[in-house]
Amino acid sequence: MSDLAVHEHEANPTGFAHQFEDLEQQHDAGRLGMWIFLATEILFFGGMFTSYTIYRSLHPAAFDIGSHLLEVKFGATNTAVLICSSLTMALSIHSAQTGKRKGTIIGWLIFTMLLGATFLFLKFRFEWYHDWLEHIMPGFGFVYRPEWGANGPQVQMFMCFYFFLTGLHALHMIVGLGILTVLVIMAARGRFTTQYYVPLEISGLYWHFVDIVWIFLFPLLYLIGGRYSTGGH
Repeated sequence: MSDLAVHEHEANPTGFAHQFEDLEQQHDAGRLGMWIFLATEILFFGGMFTSYTIYRSLHPAAFDIGSHLLEVKFGATNTAVLICSSLTMALSIHSAQTGKRKGTIIGWLIFTMLLGATFLFLKFRFEWYHDWLEHIMPGFGFVYRPEWGANGPQVQMFMCFYFFLTGLHALHMIVGLGILTVLVIMAARGRFTTQYYVPLEISGLYWHFVDIVWIFLFPLLYLIGGRYSTGGH
């Protein structure tokens, strides 16, 4: 490589955008932008969490009945899957930071995608499909059970919250899988170096946020509550 080519590479390193003064400023801008976006996401989910908390305080017996209609084993399994996916996402970032081969980065990203796809498969194929068969999916032939007594309408309200919250979370997971697909393509093209890996880092922040949301959803929907219910499935 000629001296001129070396100078141009140093002045314009991989991934550098001309509107920034240097690569560090570009990295800081990317991180700040993602944190601002995540703040809006916190406000978005926070409103739904607040509504859920209010209605649960008003109808504790019905919400506990609804909670016992859910399969804790699937919720717990999905929690473990997402925790593992956060680890593999972090390992992909670490691989880029330490200059590992692009194949290593791609491997961890694909592993993360497989875990995310596993989460969605368990949610769609086993949980939601089972809820549909049991007629506890609001708007799809929801059937009140005699043992619920007067709590039937409020149990259906709980299931509405369940599908809204888990549905929005699943949508964010699908978006995350799309982002990971782009990262795999970038890694395959050799776009990441020890100096430039900020797309991995800010995408990792998004992925970790989605995982943290589930960490809150799991106890709120599956675990919290007294023992008002008389049965479940």
